[in-house]
Amino acid sequence: MKPSLQLKIGQNLAMTPQLQQAIRLLQLSSLELKNEIQDALDSNMMLETDEEDQDKSANNESDISATKESNDLQLGDKIENIEIPEDIPVDTDWEDMYQSNYSASASSTSFDGDFLENQNAQTRSLTDHLLWQLNLIPLSDIDRTLAETIIDFIDRDGYLISTLEEILPITGNLEDVGVEELEATLRLIQSLEPTGIGARNLGECLGLQINQLPEDTPWLEPARRIIINHLDLLASHDYNNLMKKAGVDRDQLSEIITLIQSLNPRPGNQIQDTPIQYIVPDVFVKKDNDRWLVELNSEITPKLKINSAYANMIKRADNSRDNSSLKEHLQEAKWLIKSLQSRSETLLKVSA
Repeated sequence: MKPSLQLKIGQNLAMTPQLQQAIRLLQLSSLELKNEIQDALDSNMMLETDEEDQDKSANNESDISATKESNDLQLGDKIENIEIPEDIPVDTDWEDMYQSNYSASASSTSFDGDFLENQNAQTRSLTDHLLWQLNLIPLSDIDRTLAETIIDFIDRDGYLISTLEEILPITGNLEDVGVEELEATLRLIQSLEPTGIGARNLGECLGLQINQLPEDTPWLEPARRIIINHLDLLASHDYNNLMKKAGVDRDQLSEIITLIQSLNPRPGNQIQDTPIQYIVPDVFVKKDNDRWLVELNSEITPKLKINSAYANMIKRADNSRDNSSLKEHLQEAKWLIKSLQSRSETLLKVSA
């Protein structure tokens, strides 16, 4: 076989790292983008936020509602045909790169996103969930006080951690209140969701749940009897004795155990003490007379710029390794600013 040279014409797609970064940022949600920017700020010395702009925004926050009409005039600013130069000046702010030729505004002064951050800090605990249901029930002041007191003694698993006798003195000077009244109030709480809440032990917890199952549930009565009378045998896996006590064979006992295992021994865990997550929009759309206006949510994308102090050090760096590192960080910072600008441009064009 003789060696030879051959010419071949073809096409292939080559994506530069900068283009890959721009595409990846475009796919991120608002919360993911915020984390991405924060990571970049932590790792790249050449990046910094526009503190002057943030201070100005904070000072004007109280005046937003009073100046809404004048701020709405900014919604007519246009951003179109954005040209992103390869060499971004050191002191360039990525918001300043926009041209005013698009029917949208990159500022969001007419929208206040702070309430989203405040709401994200809220959580709904099991206690909150029970009190919310309690407020839907018409109760006397005394009954409501008793119910709220009992709820305070329910742990995260949903169990009552103190006896009613121990809770009684805490009710204070309420007249005609005894253990019987607390027992009646506890039964009311046990009727709330999730089923099995307010139980004093595992047997009562499972019993509350199995009593809520439809009467035609297979093996309901044998399962109820085992929970009430023979839960200790089930816990110790004494199946032979359990079959004798329940009057069932091994296959039937297996079906009964499967039914019991479908119950939740920790019903309170269904209500998680996790922060409520809200969707943060990338853009706001508002109707102004006969036209729709689109503006970016600037709360999720802080304004970035090149740190001029570190950028100027490149000229004075004597060590080639340090100089190379500074240049690399500067280039990465420019790419990120450019990619963020491209993302904002794309969002505005798609939304408008």
